Amino acid sequence: MSETRILSHQESVIVEASAAFLYDLLSDITRTGEWSPVCTSCWWDDEAEAGRVGAWFTGHNELPHRTWQTRSEVVAAEHGREFAWVVGGSFVRWGFSFTAAETGTMLTESWEFLPDGIAMFEEKFGDEAHAQITDRTQQALDGIPKTLAAIKRIAEVSSHAGEQAQP
Repeated sequence: MSETRILSHQESVIVEASAAFLYDLLSDITRTGEWSPVCTSCWWDDEAEAGRVGAWFTGHNELPHRTWQTRSEVVAAEHGREFAWVVGGSFVRWGFSFTAAETGTMLTESWEFLPDGIAMFEEKFGDEAHAQITDRTQQALDGIPKTLAAIKRIAEVSSHAGEQAQP
């Protein structure tokens, strides 16, 4: 029943803010609800581990037809370069990377449905697995540009406000 396939996608946007500023913004997972079209809130499972590789957090997600929570593990936390996590520890990898650009930072959001996630969907949904995986893939494809646009708006307003406040 299992077929080998890689389901991944990434998109980028230039944000007029520093990589360090963007990293600090996006690694504060408690702010995720400000830019995510699906994840309305997140919180660290252990505040003392916040932002570190190996730290776990819980996300509350909402769509018109369902509401659910996920637990995710931070798998990359390199200040100003990359922040990433894996839902369920092995199912779906989400991340942000930051690259210097002429007018700020190229922010890239990436998503990958991992083999363990595909296998879990096949076990959980049986004959409906393909449709469920297709649905989740479409949600990622639709959500990434919305997320990037919201982050760009929030970051540029915040970053420019911070620059004006400096002496």
